[in-house]
Formats: sequence, structure tokens, C-alpha cells
Amino acid sequence: MKKVIYTLALVSGFTMISFTANAQQDSLKGKDGTKGKNGVNINYGKTINIGIGNGDMGIYTSKKNDSIGKVNGNKARFVGGLTFSRLDIGFSKLIDNGSFSLSPNNEFLDYQAGKTSHVSFDVFQFGYRLNSNFKVYVAGGFDWTHIRLRKDITMQRNTPNLSYTNETIHFDKNRFSSSYLHLPLNFELRTKPNDKGKRVYLVFGPEIGFLLNGKVKQISEERGKEKLKDDYNFAPFRYGGTMRFGYESLGVFVKYYANDMFTTTQQNGLNNMAFGFTLGFD
Repeated sequence: MKKVIYTLALVSGFTMISFTANAQQDSLKGKDGTKGKNGVNINYGKTINIGIGNGDMGIYTSKKNDSIGKVNGNKARFVGGLTFSRLDIGFSKLIDNGSFSLSPNNEFLDYQAGKTSHVSFDVFQFGYRLNSNFKVYVAGGFDWTHIRLRKDITMQRNTPNLSYTNETIHFDKNRFSSSYLHLPLNFELRTKPNDKGKRVYLVFGPEIGFLLNGKVKQISEERGKEKLKDDYNFAPFRYGGTMRFGYESLGVFVKYYANDMFTTTQQNGLNNMAFGFTLGFD
């Protein structure tokens, strides 16, 4: 799975870099010789402009002295393609029936809050920009929740309940993880550019996810490094919501998953949320 993710990320990145570089290098010279943005020159009459930016790629026809930013910002159009954006890096918190304290049924999941993390990113998107300030789109990508367990236990595989065994050794790392394919529906609001050409973004919307796998990673002196994979009764289908707020390419995010984290009845009402920093709003 890692190879697939890395390949998609690299392809997305190189596609965007190549497209941007080509647009900058292949400048078109107009009658007045005026050079436009992104290396595309603006001439008298009509010119074909290539628009790149904020995930909105397309070819548009403009009139005299129209800048690409203006054309891209004011024309309603479909947008989308491969991307590598909305990289969320932060912390995860378990919520047990509305409380951040774990109930007796879930005490074995006691975790180190500072080392329990959430990482996600998008690799494609498709939607519609109504105007310069509003866009709606569906995206797709991957996310991971890493729970750093405090106790020296090993989660059991292929069991009907979320069960574990107590170990007689100490683990330097005992990480219990899930990975999902996520599909968010995002509504993006952004301000007009300021005098530096920068914008403020607000992105929010619902999200669904499909379980890829669960994993236990342990490190100890006695056993070295061990990796065990199973679904570990993680919910095969997940739904929730996300909100991001930021300036230009840096922001903050919060996510909440409304359904139970596990399918087992003992863990009814156990949900999780995540919060942290976002890189990229394209």
C-alpha cells in the first residue's frame, strides 16, 4: 500500500511541477510584446491563456489586457485533476461517550496524547468554481491515525471482539494504527487577494472513509521490530466532517468522525477526532 501511495504522490507532484514549468517556459508573444503572468503574454484582441493556480487548471480566451488571475478568478468552470495538497499533520484524541477520559471498557487503549497522531493528504479533486471566492469539489486521498499505547499489550488479530494479551516485556514503541481511503466533499470560501496577492481560506464539509487496514507496530529489546496487520475491528466505513482555516498555504484543521471507531459492542460510543496544521489549500 505504501508503494501505491508514494507513487501517486510522486506522479501528482511531478505532474503539477511539469505543467507549471512548461507554462512558464512556453511563453506566447503578443503583438504588443507584453508578457503576462505564468509566462503567457497578453496581446491585443484575443489570446489563449493557460491558467494554473489553486488547483484550477484550464484554457481560457481573454480580451486585451486581461490578466490570467482575473480570467481564472471570474469565470465559472469545472476544475480538477491530480494534486498533492491539504496535507494535514496533527494529533488524534479518543472521545468515549462524549468524554476525553476512557471508560473501564476502554482503559486498555490508554495512550500517550503527545505521540498519538493523524496524517492525511489528497491526491485528486474534481469540482466546480462558481467565482473567485467560492468553489465546491470532491477530493480523494489517504489518512492514518496512530495511537501510541501506554500499556505493554498486544492487540489480537482475527477475533470477534477487540481483545488483547498482556505482555511480560516492555515495548519502547507500541503503536496501534488505522488507515483509510477518504472522500471529502469540500466547500471552499476565500477572500479577495490582498495587496500581496495572498488570500484567507475557509474550507469545510462532510467526509466518508473506507478502511484499508489496521496495524500494530511494536519495538522492544527482546523482539526487535514487529509489524502485525489485521482489520482489528476498526469500522469498515466511517463518516464525519472537516474544517480548515488558513492564510495562503498554511492553516489549521479539525476533524470529527461521528460513527463508532470500532464495530465491537464493548466500544460503543468511542469516537475519535483530530486537529493540527494544514499545508496547501489548492
